[in-house]
Amino acid sequence: MTPHIAGLLALLPMALLLLAAVREDVRHHRIPNPYVFWGAGLGILLNVFMPEGLGFASQLLPGGAGFLSAIEGLAIGLAVMLPMYLLRVMGAGDVKLMAMVGAFLSMEDVLGAILATFLAGGVLSLAYAWKIGVLRRTLQNIRFILYSNAVRITGGSIPTLEDAPETAGKFPYAVAIAVGTLSYLVWKSMWKAGWA
Repeated sequence: MTPHIAGLLALLPMALLLLAAVREDVRHHRIPNPYVFWGAGLGILLNVFMPEGLGFASQLLPGGAGFLSAIEGLAIGLAVMLPMYLLRVMGAGDVKLMAMVGAFLSMEDVLGAILATFLAGGVLSLAYAWKIGVLRRTLQNIRFILYSNAVRITGGSIPTLEDAPETAGKFPYAVAIAVGTLSYLVWKSMWKAGWA
């Protein structure tokens, strides 16, 4: 088995856990803690015990990046998403799910996955709002938040993310995390192979 295939196989549990989290978030609007805790533990173990490399998605030297790299990825996933939870933009399960993803990926890859997740989240949130018939309310809420923060900045205050006057709907953000993470990994694989 080539190192590249072994690296991709090491990411298979992460992909399966992401899909299971999507199912639970869509059905019950929550992500079970065992998914993220066991997944994070598995990501750390794989990074420690798989043959040494630069991360499972690396084209140069696929393999486990080691304990510290896995903890660093977990911490980055947690640190970037935690402010969103504190601002009540996403749930705690979403933050923990991104931290789990970080336990599997190298620092470069977790940052790429987070950026792709934010892009996917924006597009999917608007598509979801359109599907359930609240796109207009969602756009009004965005305009309200932007306007109120512009007024705060003009007045010398710190901008915040306040609740909009009327909630437009709850989007299961695990979908964005799964789509963003998996799309980033596919894109990286294709780009490094010269397909893109």
